[in-house]
Amino acid sequence: MNPLLLDTNAYVAFKRGDSEAVEILQQAPAIYLNAVVLGELLAGFAAGNRTDFNRAQLQEFLDLSKVSVLQVDRDTATVYGEVFASLRLAGTPIPTNDMWIAASAIQSDLALFSFDSHFRAVSGLACGASRQSLGG
Repeated sequence: MNPLLLDTNAYVAFKRGDSEAVEILQQAPAIYLNAVVLGELLAGFAAGNRTDFNRAQLQEFLDLSKVSVLQVDRDTATVYGEVFASLRLAGTPIPTNDMWIAASAIQSDLALFSFDSHFRAVSGLACGASRQSLGG
């Protein structure tokens, strides 16, 4: 299995004990999140009623030796622009945050772990672990 960039829903599925998500993350040699995913998670925590617990759980996850956070930088922005233009020309837009997540995965040559099928519309993005790639 390749190193993975996690989408927000993959992290949530893992924390909820989804057997596929747990298996995939246990097998991954390296796991990455980016600032966009962290922002989505923290926003969800802030809107919920277990903010401190969820933040502590996230910190524990981030402290694992095989977990790293990717920065969103100028190079990510360049890839984002290419992803945006490609999807717009194809008439297959996806949510803005997901374009940033896809751009980060492409930039870092990582497979994306997400349960959102719309990522399949992104040219050059490897969806290495998802229900779709697992036959679900």
